[in-house]
Amino acid sequence: MQIDQKYINFYYDELMKVKEEISKSVVGQDYVVKGLLRAIIANGHVFIEGVPGVAKTLLIRTLAQVTGCKFSRIQFTVDLLPTDIIGITAYDEKKGFYVVKGPIFANFIIADEINRAPPKTQSALLEAMQEKQVTIGKETFMLEEPFFVMGTQNPIETSGTYSLPEAQVDRFLFKMIVDYPGNKEEETIMERNMSLYKFDQFKIKSVINGRTIIEMQNLTKSIYLKDDIKRYIINIVEATRNPKKYNIELGKYIEWGVSPRASIGLFIGAKAEALLNRSTFVTPHFVKTVAPDVLRHRILLNYEGQAEGIKTDQVIKEILSKVPVP
Repeated sequence: MQIDQKYINFYYDELMKVKEEISKSVVGQDYVVKGLLRAIIANGHVFIEGVPGVAKTLLIRTLAQVTGCKFSRIQFTVDLLPTDIIGITAYDEKKGFYVVKGPIFANFIIADEINRAPPKTQSALLEAMQEKQVTIGKETFMLEEPFFVMGTQNPIETSGTYSLPEAQVDRFLFKMIVDYPGNKEEETIMERNMSLYKFDQFKIKSVINGRTIIEMQNLTKSIYLKDDIKRYIINIVEATRNPKKYNIELGKYIEWGVSPRASIGLFIGAKAEALLNRSTFVTPHFVKTVAPDVLRHRILLNYEGQAEGIKTDQVIKEILSKVPVP
C-alpha cells in the first residue's frame, strides 16, 4: 500500500528547511549534504573520504544544531583507547562505583580520521554503530536515538594509520568522496569561514527535532518498492559477484563482490532517495543514484586492478550501464 502523498510532502518540506539552514554555514557541498540527509533518514552511517579543510566537521556540527540534537567529535589518534570513546567505571569514596559516559553518548558523532586509531579502538566505535548500545563495566547502555556516525578518512596521509578491515567498513551505509569546492564557492568561503566568524554568529536555528527524524526514518521504511525494483537491486549485486554473466569487462579486476549489506543498502537507500525527491515509490533512477555510495567501499579489487589504477567507481558505472533496467 502506497503512502499518502501529503505525508511525503510534509517531511520533504522539513528536509528542505534543514538543507536551507545548513547553507548558512556550509557553502556548496550539495552532494555531501544530500548524502548525509539520505543516510540519516535511512538510519545508516556515512564514511567520508576527503582532504582536510572541506568543512566535514562544520557540516555535522551544523546538522546537529539544525536538528536540535547532541553533537560529539572524537579525534582518532594512535593512543586513543576504547574507553576514551564509550566511557569508564570510576570509583569515589563517597559515591562508590559510578559510570562516566564517553563522547559516544550523543546523537551525531564525527569520528575524525578513524584510520589513525588501532583496530581495537576502531571496533569499539563500529560495535556501537551496529548494536546501538555499549557496555561499560558490567552495565549495558542503549544509545539515544537518532544515532548517526560520520567517519572520516584523509586520503593524503598514510603514515601512522591503520587500514579499516573490510568487514568494518561494510557497516557504513554509504561511502562518499568529498572534493574541492568550485571557484565561486571558494570565493564565498573566504568571506564566510570559521576563522573569521564564531559558529554562533551564523545564527543557525533548530527547525526539526530528534523525534521528527525518527518519524522520517519510519516513513522511509514504508515507501513502496515493487518486486521489479527488488529484482533489479539483486541483479546489480549479482553483477559484482558474477560479472561474466552480465558481460562486465572490468569484472576481471573484482576480487570480491559485495555482501548482502549492499542489497539492504540499495533497498533502504533508494527509499530515502525517493523521500528526498518527494516520491511515494522507488524508481530505478533512485537505485542508480544511490548505487555508487552503497557499492564504492564494498567492491574489492584484485592486485591487477590496483596496479592498473582501476577505481571501483569505474566498475560501478559499467555495471549500472549493463544490468537491464526494469
